[in-house]
Amino acid sequence: MATKKAAKKKDERKINFNATPGSKSLGESWSYAPAPESKDHIRLEKKYDLFINGKFVAPSSGKYFDTINPATEGKLAEVAEASEKDVDSAVSSARSAYDKVWGKMPPKERAKYIYRIARIMQERARELAVIESMDGGKPIRESRDIDIPLAAAHFFYYAGWADKIAYAVPGAKAGALGVAGQIIPWNFPLLMAAWKIAPALAAGNTVVLKPAETTPLTALKLAEIIQEADLPPGVVNIVTGAGATGAALVKHPDIDKIAFTGSTDVGKIIQKAIAGTKKKYTLELGGKAANIIFEDAALDQAVEGIINGIFFNQGHVCCAGSRLFVQESVAKQVIRKLKDRMETLIVGDPLDKNTDIGAINSKDQLEKIKKYIKIGVNEGGTMYQANCSIPSKGFFYRPTLFTDVAQSSRIVSEEIFGPVLAIQTFRTVEEVIEKANNIPYGLSGGVWTDKGSKIFKVTSQIRAGVIWANTYNKFDPTSPFGGYKESGVGREGGLHGILPYLNIES
Repeated sequence: MATKKAAKKKDERKINFNATPGSKSLGESWSYAPAPESKDHIRLEKKYDLFINGKFVAPSSGKYFDTINPATEGKLAEVAEASEKDVDSAVSSARSAYDKVWGKMPPKERAKYIYRIARIMQERARELAVIESMDGGKPIRESRDIDIPLAAAHFFYYAGWADKIAYAVPGAKAGALGVAGQIIPWNFPLLMAAWKIAPALAAGNTVVLKPAETTPLTALKLAEIIQEADLPPGVVNIVTGAGATGAALVKHPDIDKIAFTGSTDVGKIIQKAIAGTKKKYTLELGGKAANIIFEDAALDQAVEGIINGIFFNQGHVCCAGSRLFVQESVAKQVIRKLKDRMETLIVGDPLDKNTDIGAINSKDQLEKIKKYIKIGVNEGGTMYQANCSIPSKGFFYRPTLFTDVAQSSRIVSEEIFGPVLAIQTFRTVEEVIEKANNIPYGLSGGVWTDKGSKIFKVTSQIRAGVIWANTYNKFDPTSPFGGYKESGVGREGGLHGILPYLNIES
């Protein structure tokens, strides 16, 4: 009995009702009982094969790799490593399905299959959310409330477009391209799969998808859903593996379209690889978004937007608001409020519903974040980290911000992809626009102000594909997403997202 009481006492944080804003104990002034999401209903196979021509098939090489839980460092499953031969088999399957079935199917019939996938995703939402958090490390609240519902919404949305392609390109003739090769990242595994597969199918294409090697499980669960939806064999094929598998897909001569989301460096490699070919492509690459706070903004609301902008999904977001610009007159106030709010953030088990910041996706990514922290300190930045506890096992990192950073600092100009915020001040609208644009990236941004005229001025002059006003990190399947400069080429989402999958003739 004494042992049980001791364990319970150890598991709960003490409540300090006398804590004041700015005190070191603010983060411990609220205590939440553990609220773990159950894993009892989750079914994970010990080994996953490739999904080709509607069936799970073993890789030709017989090679498998481990996918692990970044929060526990424990092995979740073994996943097949696709070779060039396997990729060729998947592409051949996709081509046959396009020529014989999918390309000839009436659009309204294609829509039924896409709609069915969306419904089954909703039915299995709880299972998908838990697996997404286990495999990727993101908090269950985000997987449950954002990732999975939004993924299903994309399939619903593009199911509606399938028989309305003529309205997308009035006055022109539009048809499918053929076979699309798609490569997705590890930060939003299932959502990125939905972003790419749904518009491709709606346009009449077939697909070969390669998920990230660190987060393949929800894509393979999607394969099960595709089987359950009775999608014709070969319409969607999923090949797992690392960079070599992706390279084989990009270079395959029978691929008509490449869609890639990932780092700018890999995007440049893909561009070089397909140069001189007839392959169409869309690239959604890195970012270093400017989040701009004016003195007339609702500051408490803005602070919540800052927190969501940089610490959502551990900062593993290409459009993360990793550069904060605060007008000089309110800078001290905003930074104080921001530090106070950071102290309330809970870093821990991704499956605990109380967790705000989960596990860093991999050990390599954690080391990259630590490297940039050292760079920031060495370059003269003033570092502040939340005084929170982090688990002793797994890949975790405290929410961090830097002040006193120069425009030339590497933590200001380079993508870190973690919970690290660089703060600068400004005086005038013109100054902040110049600073915001003085960077190789142009994916996203945010502006916080009470003046509509200021919103229009800033958003029209910042060179970024997506800019939020008085909010941040809000997504919708009807809204296009993509960047300028080194942040990519093309758009995904909305009407704009289906056009790159069409062959349009005037």
